[in-house]
Amino acid sequence: MTQLGLPDTVQACLFDLDGVVTKTAVVHAAAWKETFDVFLRDYQGARGRPFDAVDDYDEYVDGRPRADGVRAFLDSRGIRLPDGNPGDPPDARTVHGLGNRKNELLLAKIRTGGVEAYEGTLRYLEAVRAEGLRTAIVSSSANCLDVLRSVGAEHLFDVRIDGVVAVERNLPGKPHPDTFLAAARDLGVEASRAAVFEDALAGMDAGRAGRFGYVVGVDRVGQTDALYAHGADIVVRDLAELGGKQ
Repeated sequence: MTQLGLPDTVQACLFDLDGVVTKTAVVHAAAWKETFDVFLRDYQGARGRPFDAVDDYDEYVDGRPRADGVRAFLDSRGIRLPDGNPGDPPDARTVHGLGNRKNELLLAKIRTGGVEAYEGTLRYLEAVRAEGLRTAIVSSSANCLDVLRSVGAEHLFDVRIDGVVAVERNLPGKPHPDTFLAAARDLGVEASRAAVFEDALAGMDAGRAGRFGYVVGVDRVGQTDALYAHGADIVVRDLAELGGKQ
């Protein structure tokens, strides 16, 4: 193992954004809850059980492309909606309409409260790059670039595969490994020589499915056992635990 806590064979590090680099997972969860709770009240009335910002978020939407998250959660409640179109207004009763409502709320919350980065992750990224390892950000978010710029972290990544790039290249999102595999290819590294850093269970599944060389689970919410069950090689609460110049 290197001083960075990684196998000697690792040549590149692929990082998720929300919950790994930035403290935006809680903002995402709040935006999803507000979106789904209003929809469920309108659609099911008193029968509509509210969205759980921990369990439902982790199980159905965390790490997934927006529309996939909407479908997965609604399916868990036995609800089917038409997909609609990506440009649907946020009040449309469609999969894309709900997704766009969530994004509207998310951006409002970010503008109001701002975005913070995990300092331990930023220091770890600096250490990784100082050792000559290549880096990529891999996120389902279409707002990834704006968020990175807001915390001054854009320069820490050689490659960005986000929600915008995934649509352009027709890449299925997590739990499929395609976005991580695309990042590794863009970096010129085989998956077996790349490490994945994820906090979402869907991201763990993607790391395992892609047969990456090492999968680091980042536990911000007390789900260590679940991260191991979904394929983590190691689980830490903060990347500062892995070493490097801290």
